[in-house]
Amino acid sequence: MLHHVLPGGGQQAGFNPNRGLEITPEFLASTIEHLRERGVDIISLTEAIERIRTNSSGEQPFAAITIDDGYRDTLEYAVPVMRERNVPYAVFVASSIADGICELWWRILEVAVRDNDLIIAALPDGIVTLPSRTVSEKRSVFQSLYWPVRRMEQHEQRRWIREFAAQYDIDIDGYCRSVALDWDQIRELARDPLCTIGAHSENHFAMSRLEPDEALAEMTASGDRIEQEIGHRPQFLAYPYGDETSVGPRDFELAARAGYEAALTTMKGLVSGDDAKSLWSLPRLSLNGDYQRLDYLDTLMSGVPFAARDMARRLLDRT
Repeated sequence: MLHHVLPGGGQQAGFNPNRGLEITPEFLASTIEHLRERGVDIISLTEAIERIRTNSSGEQPFAAITIDDGYRDTLEYAVPVMRERNVPYAVFVASSIADGICELWWRILEVAVRDNDLIIAALPDGIVTLPSRTVSEKRSVFQSLYWPVRRMEQHEQRRWIREFAAQYDIDIDGYCRSVALDWDQIRELARDPLCTIGAHSENHFAMSRLEPDEALAEMTASGDRIEQEIGHRPQFLAYPYGDETSVGPRDFELAARAGYEAALTTMKGLVSGDDAKSLWSLPRLSLNGDYQRLDYLDTLMSGVPFAARDMARRLLDRT
């Protein structure tokens, strides 16, 4: 799983609180070459889902590369790496991001904190006044804001960030348009035989934070809009955020009802034969900007961290 591929991505000095969502084109290229050297078959998401569904992978490990949200740097920096190496990839599009009207609130927080020496914000527990002059202070301010905003009711969250952005003269829609793929660019990607376009909901809401009817509508509307724009309906969905606090069993059932053949979480893990029983809750490995080293990738691919995590959870469940 990737989000942003950018020159210097994840390696910038100073205040860069979203660096975990960024990697460099060089690290992406190194990852592809390393996988191939290890005998990993890099295949399309369509083929990966079929292998999982039929448990027909044989002895050869396989991987599929997926990119969430639909940012312009995908076309500018990630796609050339894929095309040069003839690597299939999938791009999951949130339709409001492509429309240039999505409140990318985690990035708006970053811009506000980066560009101001004092932050005043009305949070659920009261108004906070936070100095934001040094890099250390800015990091502290961002953390103080991020989690309260992340946990807000989804529509309230979007109202809040628009009011906050106006306070600091930030054009939310202008920012979204500046970083997002537009529909012409998405159609260009859809014509690439290496590319699979998937759905990523309409408004990039956390599905589990919505009522069932709205969550289903978010999933369905995203597929409808993508079909309208590129001429065919996406087969696959990736849940926004995608962690255990943002999606759950109810939403896995809704994704199946919405007609998707499979859906991807951000829950960390490796796929196995057992995942054929639940194609709407597939785990992924994140290429994280904080860990752009191939030895870290090898550790994740070994499955050892996830086995240890699962064992710890089972022990906790018994206590």
